[in-house]
Amino acid sequence: MKAKIAVLAGDGVGREIIPEAVKILKAIGDKYHHTFEFTSADIGGHAIDKVGVPLPNDTLALAKQSDAVLLGAVGGPKWEGLDYSMRPERALLGIREALGLYANLRPAKVYANLVDASTLKREVIEGIDILVIRELTGGIYFGRPKGIEPLPGGGERGVNTEVYTTEEVRRIAKVAFEAAQKRRKKVMSVDKANVLESSELWRKVVIEVHQDYPDVELSHIYVDNAAMQLVRNPRQFDVMLCNNMFGDILSDEAAMLTGSIGMLPSASVGAKVGLFEPIHGSAPDIAGKNIANPIATIASAGMMLSYALQLDKEAEAIERAIVKTLDMGYRTKDIQSPGTQVVGTVEMGDAILRNLD
Repeated sequence: MKAKIAVLAGDGVGREIIPEAVKILKAIGDKYHHTFEFTSADIGGHAIDKVGVPLPNDTLALAKQSDAVLLGAVGGPKWEGLDYSMRPERALLGIREALGLYANLRPAKVYANLVDASTLKREVIEGIDILVIRELTGGIYFGRPKGIEPLPGGGERGVNTEVYTTEEVRRIAKVAFEAAQKRRKKVMSVDKANVLESSELWRKVVIEVHQDYPDVELSHIYVDNAAMQLVRNPRQFDVMLCNNMFGDILSDEAAMLTGSIGMLPSASVGAKVGLFEPIHGSAPDIAGKNIANPIATIASAGMMLSYALQLDKEAEAIERAIVKTLDMGYRTKDIQSPGTQVVGTVEMGDAILRNLD
């Protein structure tokens, strides 16, 4: 197979973890006789510094012309004083919208040898395997009207609008039900239908789509109860279907069940080109110190192989290499425990590389 991969390292630790994932992908290409063409471009704060905007036209053009996009992270204190429209994070919203990436898949799975790294009790989190599916291009982050406006008597008014259409809900619901068919056949749809009309429509459409998937069990849960149940009894969840804002919050909560946000990958898919990134952000406080955990990024590369390129065997090889490396006791600082060997970003990448089948 030949595939073009856009490499967007971004900011902070993104510039350290992305090379480790590329290193693994190159080895996979050599081992399984694939040709991966990697092309780098700037996004986020680095792009602002160079050309004045967080998502340059050249970067977006490269993404559209590629078979998949591998992204590190964006943002940092350096750019927090900018107007919201010019902040690095706007690049994420912009590229998702431009590529039609309406579905974000975030797995939260506890590795057996990292159970004790979680802040929750072993009996609560052992064996959890959750897939949070977040609608990515609608809802309150994109709805209009939005903005901050002056009030006649003084002060200001901030407005964001939660908006969903039937089609937006239908297509993300289909992603959830189809994912559940490959797992434990359970979908929990998260909403706030008791007080929000947008959630009332969400629930109605999800129920309608469910009729096409009779082999999948559907249940509903209010978002506040979902947040509580994730720390009370997370094993009850298989696939969690969420709108944009609820998914943003709950996927990070699910991530911390695993012990470290540095362990979890994500895939954003939709029309044609998928985008694959770790969920942990740019972590500017540890950037440049060779201590960032590259596993989430390497696992995101594995998701890219599976979801974008249909190379499931190769994706499974990466997963096995990660597990074997952890079994051997290698740990980055965020997941260290007594009796383990703490290594840096590059060293962890090298260990996983050595453990590829």
